[in-house]
Amino acid sequence: MHSHRAEGGSPERTGLDIRTCADARELSERAAAATVETIADAVTRHGRCSLVLSGGNTPRALYALLASTYRDHIPWSQVHAFWGDERYVSSDDSASNYRMARESLLDQVPLPFQNIHPMPTHLPSPEAAAHDYERTLRAEAGHHIPPFDLILLGMGEDGHTASLFPRSPALHETTRWVVAVSVPAEPATRLTLTLPAIATAARIFVLVSGTGKTGALAHVLSPGADPDDYPAAGLRSASGLVTWWVDRDAASGLRDRFP
Repeated sequence: MHSHRAEGGSPERTGLDIRTCADARELSERAAAATVETIADAVTRHGRCSLVLSGGNTPRALYALLASTYRDHIPWSQVHAFWGDERYVSSDDSASNYRMARESLLDQVPLPFQNIHPMPTHLPSPEAAAHDYERTLRAEAGHHIPPFDLILLGMGEDGHTASLFPRSPALHETTRWVVAVSVPAEPATRLTLTLPAIATAARIFVLVSGTGKTGALAHVLSPGADPDDYPAAGLRSASGLVTWWVDRDAASGLRDRFP
């Protein structure tokens, strides 16, 4: 595959920054090291790092590395943690993205409690929770330009990212940063950052692993891909650098698209 740019290289005509890794383990290790570098750079530049965490299975190994190998290499007191999306379940539910991040990362590191900003899923309505979290984001991160230093994302087999699913009305949001959505997955009620919010980040890492993602990844990275059909294609509107961390299985469909 010749379309990716290697570390230190320049973008090729596709303009895509694709880091192809041998397997999910190498993907996690390289993305974790890059996360540590990005946090350090943000703290050096403006004294803090706003880090947006992802749910799903792919980032779990990355979180475990941040909590072990890299635990003492990160200035945790200057990191603020946010979430890209959340299932509308209690914070101790097994489906909670917050619970997954807490168990695999937050409970293991000296990140101050007041620096942890989970999406509120205890409010009576998801819509009220979305407005509440948007206020939190704008108050905590909004006075920094860019407001988010690094957003971690995954991608589903249907091309969804965060909880932005194909043909979701949320894909057409132009001003709000957080919306409540109903998705074709369980649990269905969720909160998610919108593309306008994600597009504000200085850097975005998208972690994509496994043969199940091959077709969607090829579509998402194709020129002219429609975010309505493959929402992760909407990341091309981001103003910062989007890096795609993909393992060899997920990348296997790219050779035909990017010869």
